[in-house]
Amino acid sequence: MKKLYQVFAGAVSLAMAAVMGVVTYYSTALPDHFYVAAGAAAEGISIGTALEIQGEIQPISAENGTASLTVLGGIAVKQVDVQFVDREMVIPCGYPFGIKMFTEGVVVVGLTDVEENGIFRNPAQEAGIRVGDVLTELDGQPVSLNEDVAAIIASSGGREISYTLKRKDQTLTGTLQPIRADSGEYKAGIWVRDSSAGIGTMTYYDPSTMIFAGLGHAVCDVDTGETLPLGKGEIVDVTITGVEKGISGQPGSLQGSFEGSRLAGFMAVNSETGVYGQLTSLPVSTLEPVPIAMKQEVREGAAQIYTTISGRTPQCYDIVIESVNLSSTAKTKSMVIRVTDPELLEATGGILQGMSGSPILQDGKLVGAVTHVFVNDQTRGYGIFAENMQETASSLEIRSAA
Repeated sequence: MKKLYQVFAGAVSLAMAAVMGVVTYYSTALPDHFYVAAGAAAEGISIGTALEIQGEIQPISAENGTASLTVLGGIAVKQVDVQFVDREMVIPCGYPFGIKMFTEGVVVVGLTDVEENGIFRNPAQEAGIRVGDVLTELDGQPVSLNEDVAAIIASSGGREISYTLKRKDQTLTGTLQPIRADSGEYKAGIWVRDSSAGIGTMTYYDPSTMIFAGLGHAVCDVDTGETLPLGKGEIVDVTITGVEKGISGQPGSLQGSFEGSRLAGFMAVNSETGVYGQLTSLPVSTLEPVPIAMKQEVREGAAQIYTTISGRTPQCYDIVIESVNLSSTAKTKSMVIRVTDPELLEATGGILQGMSGSPILQDGKLVGAVTHVFVNDQTRGYGIFAENMQETASSLEIRSAA
């Protein structure tokens, strides 16, 4: 009898430990804040994770409320804030667009030694300048082009010149003293970049405001990996002319041309969750407006993407959402997706560079966009919640000319 009691007590202890593990996991994995469609408070929050999570909403006002999330039939895991919002209706896209952007300031992409009388030095490095910094002023003058930097350094005569730069969230100042290289020119040992161009995929636009969202991740510098600070930018029409299939370890890419393409819109934001701006004309789309899904409405299972692999016409392809990550710490990696459509697999092998921004639809809602391809398995990749993109898009000011 004593042995039976010990077995029973051990089983109870294991069960309690398992429950505590579940509570600890979900209290960390679940976000502190949820959006809920206005008028849907009575429906509560339902999250289709491995263990279904439910939450009854307690409204505080017309705009806000709270919810106690429970699992396993009533075990509390987390208290969260709720914000009631109007459900946005947007038009999914899936067609390619060209990005032409100039940075705010110039990005330092390299430092190189300068030879002076047989001695190698790097004035920029000695002045505290690092790769990834964004130079905004040099010698008291704003700089926005590579030529600005070259001209100021060349005409310095070797005197100290002031600089202002941005590093992450800091603004720093200092002085830089170019040296006369053996070539006779004054140099600072610095390489900078002032612009970027590329191809991405439009995720959606709002027909009432002409505001668009695309890419699903930031435009980053190819050398530093840092988000390029947007000074000004525009988007243009692109025609996909070919597909370069990838192999394991080397992703493929869409090949396109925007030579002579018409202006399609202006960029206003280049952020972690994508590029945003305002269209100058309505694009041709055969898709009807769909609601943007709240993140808790996204589930594992069948879904579709719209993307363009030839010309300018998007096609619908089948995918599976393999897992959903509600954590707010990985905004561009909200879900893992896998391409299952035989036609797309045959044509591309899976996800290609250039497909970033392709809209993901599930249950008649826009749930997200493709963001990344897995380097060693190009049938799989990451997606971002459409809700994350809409948070940025909704903050944009509408141009009066629109």
